[in-house]
Amino acid sequence: MGTDSKPIIDRYKSISKLSKGLYKDNGSKFLAFAYPVETVEEIKEIIAGLKKEYFDARHHCYAYRLGYLGDVWRMCDDGEPSSTAGKPILGQILSNELSDILVVVVRYFGGIKLGVPGLIKAYKTSTSDAIANAEIIEKVAKEFYTVEFDYLQMNDVMKVFKEMALPILEQNFDLACSILTSVPLSQVEQFKDQLKFTTICQRV
Repeated sequence: MGTDSKPIIDRYKSISKLSKGLYKDNGSKFLAFAYPVETVEEIKEIIAGLKKEYFDARHHCYAYRLGYLGDVWRMCDDGEPSSTAGKPILGQILSNELSDILVVVVRYFGGIKLGVPGLIKAYKTSTSDAIANAEIIEKVAKEFYTVEFDYLQMNDVMKVFKEMALPILEQNFDLACSILTSVPLSQVEQFKDQLKFTTICQRV
């Protein structure tokens, strides 16, 4: 039996923790750092920290991709010739189908220019090395909701939470009760339908 609606894909790949990569060519060193990230603010802090730690490096190039759709992204050449650094870094992120990831490549110049092909290879290879050294994990895209209900509805609400295996992140059980939870995107419609006797507010 056909259906007009497509299944919601809410799972995507990221990395679990910081991993590193290295590439050397004609005296130049390319140190790659891959980080799991979720916000642009977090990314800015990491980049600022690396620039402070590796203050004597010539370039701090990077690319990132955020969200389960991977539709928030940016790349930066940081003074390298256009598209020789940020683009190959992002290319490796895309070819590995990763999101919620930042890769920064710190370059120490060795005195010999590598040319455009050499730079592209260096940034691509160092990034690839960092990703190869990373632990790839599966993440589930979720939305946060507050469920408000009367105390007498407690058993009905908790039954739904148990059946759907939803976490209780915050709770307030009084005459007027509330629970904060996170719901995988693929379960949002079911969640709203089964708890339609309550008041549901999305937390952004």
